[in-house]
Amino acid sequence: MTVPIVPGFHPDPSICRVGDTYYLANSSFEYVPGVPIRRSTDLVSWDLVGHALTRPSQLPPSEGAANTGIYAPTLRHHDGRFYLVTTNILHGGHLIVTAEDPAGPWSDPVQVAGTDGIDPDLCWDEAGVCHLTWASFRLPGIASVPIDPATGSMLAAPRPLWNGTGLAAPEGPHLYRIEGWWYLLLAEGGTERGHAITIARARALEGPYEAAPSNPILTHRSTTHRVQNTGHGDLVECPDGSWAMVYLGVRPRGKTPQFHVNGRETFLAGVDWVNGWPVVAEDRFAVPQQDNSFSDGFPTPELHPRWVAPGASPRVRSAGPGELVISGFLLTRASDEYWTAVARLDVSSGKAAFVVRIDDRHWYGLTADGETVTATLAIGPAVQTLSAVAAGAVVSLRIRALRPPASGPFREVTEPDLVELSVLRDNGAVDVLGAFDGRYLSTEVAAGFTGRMIGVRVLKGTVTLREFHYLSDVD
Repeated sequence: MTVPIVPGFHPDPSICRVGDTYYLANSSFEYVPGVPIRRSTDLVSWDLVGHALTRPSQLPPSEGAANTGIYAPTLRHHDGRFYLVTTNILHGGHLIVTAEDPAGPWSDPVQVAGTDGIDPDLCWDEAGVCHLTWASFRLPGIASVPIDPATGSMLAAPRPLWNGTGLAAPEGPHLYRIEGWWYLLLAEGGTERGHAITIARARALEGPYEAAPSNPILTHRSTTHRVQNTGHGDLVECPDGSWAMVYLGVRPRGKTPQFHVNGRETFLAGVDWVNGWPVVAEDRFAVPQQDNSFSDGFPTPELHPRWVAPGASPRVRSAGPGELVISGFLLTRASDEYWTAVARLDVSSGKAAFVVRIDDRHWYGLTADGETVTATLAIGPAVQTLSAVAAGAVVSLRIRALRPPASGPFREVTEPDLVELSVLRDNGAVDVLGAFDGRYLSTEVAAGFTGRMIGVRVLKGTVTLREFHYLSDVD
């Protein structure tokens, strides 16, 4: 499987099924609204229906520092209600929200105190008792405790379950009750090139757990597979009794050590059960190359759920159709390896940058102030203005991620892409301010857990975004 079912920065997938419909949640880190929720009937094509964390009472505003906020969620359905448990690392401990409809509204959070760690999971035993399982900061490896999900109170002392197979960073636990066994699925090896999925089972939830003889059941480490960093899986049973698994991976490009720029994405595999253990069938599902193109003319005051901002909800207001007034960040995920994005801005009341970014220290952009448009690159502490052209208050700005040419004596492609910054003139002319090495907007350079975002950052006053176009460049 080389094509993600949810492309772009969508890590740590968690899945559940109700009837013939599947629901998927992903990590969102510093971006608000938090935890995107998707719906599908075929596991391959997914519709974004909303977010689980949309209000300050659920997700208190923050400074939006990189790689903070909401870590890996687990999405489950029990007794007619959806449950989502996740970790806000800025506010400590795990939180649980519930909803009748995964599109929302979701409840205010219930905190589970005394469970320091990440990657929480919820499951219910035959008696209907809810169990919280997570990667603990205090106990070795994976811990679990029975809880009251309505109050967050623990019903017993936390206990360790399994420490994994011995690889680094056992995390991402999911517990399942299948055919008289408790199965504990883990991510191990760290979420980089050594990432792997392992599993163990026990007759009792408390253990002892025996590891699968074929562990890891999925990994691409030490291979030339197009998709790397595979791990953090979640299993789901299909209506016909077959099984599937969602997991994260990245698509690195360029010369070694290679660079992934869109973050960790969500992939899909089939699962067979052989002698009581899951066997992953990576190529079971045919996932076509997606066209992720869209245009937004902001016809109504309500934003499409694709739009987010770091630290707090986007600060925007509608001044009428095609007149979205912005006073902070407004961003959307880059969903393709190669793409074109165009923003038409009115900066007569302010100053703004049209950017592609990983965080505040790693971005390329075009800054418009009503008189000039300036191309700027920020690579850690090095922030450099490279070129500028004259432009008025209403301007169309374009950023493209382009296929780089092969070069050098071995005809190698060194960078993952080239990021081109341009101004589009009303007469059809294009002023290209430069095309720049895309590796500096990669996780391997910037570090962390997110991926490229595209959009507008207001630097002074307010600006009006009249149109935004995103075009996939797919074969």
